[in-house]
Amino acid sequence: MSVDVKKLKVNELKEELQRRGLDTRGLKADLVERLKAALEAEAQDDAPDQGEQDDEYLQDTQDNEDEEGDEDCISVYFVYIAGCKFHTLLILHRSRTPQPPAEDEEENIDDTLVTIDTYNCDLHFKVSRDRYSGYPLTIEGFAYLWAGARASHGVTRGRVCYEMKINEEIPVKHLPSSEPDPHVVRIGWSLNYCSTQLGEEPFSFGYGGTGKKSENCKFADFGEKFGENDVIGCYIDFDSGDEVEMGYSKNGVSLGVAFRTTKEALAGRALFPHVLVKNCAVEFNFGQKSAPYFPPPEGYTYIHNLEMEDKIRGTKGPATKADCEILMMVGLPACGKTTWAIKHAETNPEKKYNILGTNAIMDKMKVMGLRRQKNYAGRWDVLIQQATQCLNRLIEIAARKRRNYILDQTNVYGSARRRKMRPFEGFQRKAIVICPTDEDLKERTLKQTNEQGKDVPDHAVLEMKANFTLPEACDFLEAVTYAELQREEAETLLKQYNEEGRKAGPPPEKRFDNRQGGFRGRGGGGSFQRYDNRDGYSNVGYIQCAQLMSLLKHIHCFYTNVLYVVNFNMIFVYLAGYNRGSYNQNRWGNSYRDGGSDSRSSGYNRSQQSGGTYNRSAPYSKGAYNQVLTHSEKLNN
Repeated sequence: MSVDVKKLKVNELKEELQRRGLDTRGLKADLVERLKAALEAEAQDDAPDQGEQDDEYLQDTQDNEDEEGDEDCISVYFVYIAGCKFHTLLILHRSRTPQPPAEDEEENIDDTLVTIDTYNCDLHFKVSRDRYSGYPLTIEGFAYLWAGARASHGVTRGRVCYEMKINEEIPVKHLPSSEPDPHVVRIGWSLNYCSTQLGEEPFSFGYGGTGKKSENCKFADFGEKFGENDVIGCYIDFDSGDEVEMGYSKNGVSLGVAFRTTKEALAGRALFPHVLVKNCAVEFNFGQKSAPYFPPPEGYTYIHNLEMEDKIRGTKGPATKADCEILMMVGLPACGKTTWAIKHAETNPEKKYNILGTNAIMDKMKVMGLRRQKNYAGRWDVLIQQATQCLNRLIEIAARKRRNYILDQTNVYGSARRRKMRPFEGFQRKAIVICPTDEDLKERTLKQTNEQGKDVPDHAVLEMKANFTLPEACDFLEAVTYAELQREEAETLLKQYNEEGRKAGPPPEKRFDNRQGGFRGRGGGGSFQRYDNRDGYSNVGYIQCAQLMSLLKHIHCFYTNVLYVVNFNMIFVYLAGYNRGSYNQNRWGNSYRDGGSDSRSSGYNRSQQSGGTYNRSAPYSKGAYNQVLTHSEKLNN
């Protein structure tokens, strides 16, 4: 799904350039051209094809399919010298461990002020420096997501109000035309421990731009539609007897009371200003402005202007990384990881766990409170891919934020666990192993398929079983907890799984086929697929150059004389064509800026000419092997 660079705002352009390590100075036209050039280079340069992964189980397997590129994995080098056919070399190499990201620097702010709470918001909601405005990430799959944020203080008494203005409906031309309500805002009140999905659980009250109000996922018509440049006033009245009333206004015109609840039901708990946005930039007036957008009704006070004893501070974030924890779920698909994560987060509301997983992402793609799979069958595979991309980016952001997390992925490969925990150095890192009995696993798998339509292919599960290892306390894991079967029983079952998976071997599309000169796969003869044999490289073998070039033509990496392939995970560093700079093979790349995936040096030049010929100079020179080959020459050599 492409992005219209010209439609991006200046701050979004700078963000995209920054994550690529490029200059962010200049006028908007300069930024547009710079980003377009970077995107074109990436489009030519990025060899991996999403087609190699079955979209139906992408959300459970992608994190495992990339294990081979981990810092602890053995790497495979194929060295091909042009003109010397039938020369290949297999070399073992242990690659470099990625460094943890720098922590986000947040300016200290007066804690008595009512602002947007940078701790009490979604990771993909960007809060301005003054903490009174914000906008969601909208690039790629984030345009499908809701992003929510709460104010730093709530109220339990009096007549209180605040205002919210929609400053901009951010262009999202990359969304399909059939996407319902691509720009919408929901505004209102919620409890401190409610989720950021305003209006979708008890004591979470929201009025949306579609002219609907909602509480606990019960939607009803209210008021009128609103959008860009509209100002919505939010009013709460604790002085109307035993009931608490919540009303709204649009551009100074009252819309009446939308919600009522009882003081008994609230039980003294504070209600906080709350916003939920999709592709809109918003700004708040909590009373800090010298003049309001519109005068409030008589008797109402802006929350900012209340006395301190009348304002309730929301939960504060951990002071240091050492006070934060990340719980890594470990278990096969459908074993109960997500169920455990949700229950644990609900049982420990004071820790405000952020659950990082594609299930959580899909929850933020809801339409009218409903998950999309029932109505989006035709685009479900696209949504899963988008959710997985969003998850990778959120993990980058998470490693820089002082919060508590639950990483809800399979994580059955030992190397993946090290790679994923490394950026969270300084956190309390713990593993939670979910290993039910084999009978329970089969029952849960069937239930998941029936209820969610999520079906992981047998060969994918078998591959996970073959490589499943139990975590142990080590330098990147302080503790390991077994939630169901304890370690001794889990080890016995795991031996059964390992044997079952190894007997099955790699799936047919991942087996090397001498007759076709490459790896079989869905893309036709020679299509490249991954298979990791942790017991050695007997299934990799020494591939003759003719076979190697047949493989390479499917991944467009025949530009140079010497090629470095990291253990078949389709991440490449060209040693003879040009130097990418510090290209790192960890999943989240080197930059660790919001959304960054890698940092590309600008020290190379490439142009595509007519006839499919690629020109690329080779500054590396060793003997006589400094040359540029055309597309056809490379395939014929």
